[in-house]
Formats: sequence, structure tokens, C-alpha cells
Amino acid sequence: MEKLQYRLEAFQGPLDLLLALIAKNKIEITDIPIAELLDQYMEQIDLMREENLDIASEFLEMAARLVQIKTAFLLPKHQEDEDPRLELTGQLLEYQQCKAAAAALQERANFDALTRGPEDLPVDHTYRREHQPRELLQALVSAWGKGKSLLPPKAESFSALVSRKIVSVASQVVFVLRQLWKGKRVSYEALFAGKHDRSERVAAFLAVLELVKSRRIRVEGDPGREEVRLLERGDRPWTGKS
Repeated sequence: MEKLQYRLEAFQGPLDLLLALIAKNKIEITDIPIAELLDQYMEQIDLMREENLDIASEFLEMAARLVQIKTAFLLPKHQEDEDPRLELTGQLLEYQQCKAAAAALQERANFDALTRGPEDLPVDHTYRREHQPRELLQALVSAWGKGKSLLPPKAESFSALVSRKIVSVASQVVFVLRQLWKGKRVSYEALFAGKHDRSERVAAFLAVLELVKSRRIRVEGDPGREEVRLLERGDRPWTGKS
């Protein structure tokens, strides 16, 4: 039957081994059962010998110390005698605190790497690459195009949206009435003379329709020669019939 092989943990010393056994068995350091702890400690020593590991003298010295403490418990003791475990308990507590401090320092510092601050180096802005004239020309044209795209748009770009003249129908009603007030009659085309903006022409046309609807003016004449006449009181209302 094949013998089972165990891989033993490497302990830094006898105190490290004792702390591992105490943690494994969930024992209070201030109240160590020496007999149980000595048996497990000797089992670990025997396993080290079976693995042909070199057992340091400090491990054997601790074993003898545990045997001495166990023997002290077997002898009759007086009330004023000191607990033989106190010295060992103090050493275990100090070693436990040192291990915790070492673990905290290991998280904060890495001793396997060396770091230093950045070194101030002189800056050299000399451009040492060489280019063909064709490449320089393409770069210049590309830079011009990017520069133009970053410029704000010109006012002419918004002229069709925000700068168009707004003409109200009411202003054209006043204009038509003023033209008819002078001569009582004016040609239809004369009302649109000098109006080159679309807004003015549309507003003038709507003004004529509004005045016809309100029976203030009348459009008469043949197609192409229409005239606009101002209606006065007593004039027969236009009915659309000749």
C-alpha cells in the first residue's frame, strides 16, 4: 500500500509553529492546555524528521521547555506559586503582534521594487524628421481646412433666416390707402412698383384683399389693366356681377 505524503508548512521558528497550532485548535493564548499542545508539537517534530527536514535546535529547545512546563503542572504547587505558562504566553503575544505588524507593512511597501521620482530632463523642441515638399504642401492645406472649420460662421450665412425684412399687412393697408387718397384711383401694378422684396409684395397683396373684403376699395378693369379705386359713401357695393 502506497504511503501518503504530506506537505508541511515552513515555520519561521518554534513560536511560529506554536501560534499555528493554537490558531488551528482555537485555543486562548492566555489559557494554553500544555499537555494537548505538547502532543501536537511533538507530532509536528516527528513529521519534520520523516520528511528529512533539518530541525533547528530552537525547535528542540522549545520542546524541552514545554515538557518542563507540563512537569511543573504535575508537581504539587502552592497558592503563591506563579503560573509556569506566563513567560511563554507573553512571548507568544509579542510574536503575534510582530507578525501582524509585518503583514501590515507588507501591504503598504514592496521591498522587491525600487521607485524614484521623475528626473528633470532638458526639453529639445528641434524637429529632426525629413519630409518631401509634396507632404509639406498637403499638411499645410489640411491645416488650413481645419482652421477654417473652427472659425465662427459669417453673418451672411444667417441672412436668409434672421435678417429677412418682416413687413406687416397693416403697414401695407396704410400704404394702399395713402396712394388712393391722393388720386382716388391707381393702377393695380402701381401698388407693387418698387417692391423687390417678397415679403413686401405678399403683404401688399394681402392688404388689397383685406381692403376689398372690408369694402374700402374696388378692383376694376380688364385683365392686365386693372385699376384700384377707393370707395366712398354712396358708391354701390361690389357684388361681383357686371
